[in-house]
Amino acid sequence: MKTLRKFGIALAAAGLLPLAAQADEVVLKVHHFLPPSSPTHTLILQPWCDKIAAESKGRMKCQIYPSMQLGGTPPQLIEQVRDGVADVIWTLPGYTAGRFPSLEAFELPFMMQSPEATSKALWDYTQQFSQQEFKDYKPLAFHVHGDGVFHMTNKPIKTMADLRGLKLRAPTRMTNKFIAMLGATPVSMPVPQVGDALSKGVIDGAVVPYEVVPSLKIHELVKFHSETDPAEAAFYTSTFVLAMNKAKYESLPADLKKVIDANSGQALSAAAGRAFLQADATGKKFTAKNTTNVIPASELASWKKMGEKLSADWVKDMDAKGANGAQMLDTARKLIAKHAASQ
Repeated sequence: MKTLRKFGIALAAAGLLPLAAQADEVVLKVHHFLPPSSPTHTLILQPWCDKIAAESKGRMKCQIYPSMQLGGTPPQLIEQVRDGVADVIWTLPGYTAGRFPSLEAFELPFMMQSPEATSKALWDYTQQFSQQEFKDYKPLAFHVHGDGVFHMTNKPIKTMADLRGLKLRAPTRMTNKFIAMLGATPVSMPVPQVGDALSKGVIDGAVVPYEVVPSLKIHELVKFHSETDPAEAAFYTSTFVLAMNKAKYESLPADLKKVIDANSGQALSAAAGRAFLQADATGKKFTAKNTTNVIPASELASWKKMGEKLSADWVKDMDAKGANGAQMLDTARKLIAKHAASQ
């Protein structure tokens, strides 16, 4: 028996019996709500998975499950990663309205102009203000998308008056409130439902970035695309999180934790912001046969005044929760400006 044991150990040491390696291999279940053709899958999640596989020399790999293949709905992703149904998820914290209120500072109107700079700022901000909200998770990145755009079925948006009486899809609590202030009726839904809602006439339009247009075929369902002046900050953006199950991370050996740590944080957040900007340029090409207009800065001036009121209301809400809303909003703005200036 001893001889056989020694022989097995010798084979393993020689690399002919890879039992130790097999026992040490980690496969992370990565879950998200968009199709495998989406930029989120191809430009963010797959490159991240390839990188950790390479840097761990194949000891840590991903199995990506797009389009909610592990079951559930997009708003349930944050619960799934907390409970271990998935090891890593990508989602919008805003799909669970009110649960992560600190992040809403970045979803207020006219905050974001550069997705990369704003994503860097968002990561820095969360390290100061969002630790308690994410204590049950291992956040790997926080980021935003590019400029939000109105995609409309029957008429373009040129002025605030054009929004009156329209049913408009929006992703988050802050954007819903702002759309209501502008005169439209907000309809909250995760982005995978937008195509069906447009085709059935449940909504008159949707606000999403160009990035998601191809994967949802929005260009085939609407006739008009209304952008806001590109010299101005975006009228809205959404925040996203790439998060890992905390217990799964803690269970990793030290060297694999280092691989995760080396591929998370501000740099990954910035890379996601860059990827979304790249994807916007690609997505916009699909709308070439439709009509696109730009809402000028002169028109947006009155929108900004309403945005300031919404920001003031958010500060009051945060104060009522025991936080310092003014400090949070001021910090968010300063961080965005700092990172934009360094680009």
